[in-house]
Amino acid sequence: MLGALLALLAAAALHPAGAETPSAVLDAAAMPGLAPPAVLDAAAVPYLTAAGRADYRRFLLQATPRVFALAADGSWGWASAQPDMAATEARALLLCAQWGGKGCKVYARDLSVVWYGDVRAPGTPPGEVFAAGPGWSLLPDARFLWQGPGQARGAYVWAHGRAAGGQDSRGSQPQPHVRVFNNAGWDVFRFDRDPATDETEAAAGWMRAALKEVRRRGYARIIAGGQSRGGWNALQALSEPGLVDAVVAVAPAAHGARGSPAWAWALDDLRRVVAAARSPAARVAVVTFAGDEFDPDPTGRAAILRGLNAPHVGALLFLDRPVGLSGHGGGAEAQFTLRYGDCLLGFVEGQPGCPR
Repeated sequence: MLGALLALLAAAALHPAGAETPSAVLDAAAMPGLAPPAVLDAAAVPYLTAAGRADYRRFLLQATPRVFALAADGSWGWASAQPDMAATEARALLLCAQWGGKGCKVYARDLSVVWYGDVRAPGTPPGEVFAAGPGWSLLPDARFLWQGPGQARGAYVWAHGRAAGGQDSRGSQPQPHVRVFNNAGWDVFRFDRDPATDETEAAAGWMRAALKEVRRRGYARIIAGGQSRGGWNALQALSEPGLVDAVVAVAPAAHGARGSPAWAWALDDLRRVVAAARSPAARVAVVTFAGDEFDPDPTGRAAILRGLNAPHVGALLFLDRPVGLSGHGGGAEAQFTLRYGDCLLGFVEGQPGCPR
């Protein structure tokens, strides 16, 4: 009972009560390569009950900074995405202590196990920018586990959206479902763009160049994923056969929010993107949400996106306005990752699609 209450308090905003536990895809046994990172091994965490291990797996889906704390009596607490690491650690230890934990200690910090000074850290990605041009860059995200092209299942290239107010989104963390892929052995790259020059067609060309560089670096499988304009650009990558093996486009959009004059030609542009797709081997997942303020015509857009199937692409998974999720940022909700993270991974790797 103590553990269950602690789980609810520690992360009530991150995973609602009754949400399903992430599957064994997050366990170290599912990882490729020689030595899975210690932080992924939920079975190795001492003292925890089954409920505690289930909550530890949820912890593994969180953004950094993140800290998992526990005590010898089986109490635990975790926190993530606080203003800095010090605040995150203090919060995790406080939660552990508030629910009766005596002598709570930090077990994991970000990507490393640090239990009683036994630091077991994974490999870190190279600090270099893999590719760049005026207004854009492609770089490994050091906030994710790193395998390298020889060991990784593939590369997930994530493209952020373009903020309506012109804010700079470079450096922002990919949506939480990307951690499901990363925990399963996919390396994560960020496709960052300068908002001053981030126009749709220019960014599409930059993304193609970035994806070609990832392939040149030796990755056998490549996912292009993104949210909003990033998702739109990922769909545009399908126009070049063999450029990507999969696309995950979350709330793809490129014509501004409600009231934008560009809405008048938004559906026509989407038809052109779908018609231009020439990737018969690619597996494509598209997600839309009810109440999306960047969607000029939900029914019309859905009809167009359903045309993104053979011979344009190899397989289509279309999650059209799933119940219980809404708004342009629905893909960033914990409920989305808990419900769809594993099956998105499975779909990309050749399994059937996700249940609604």
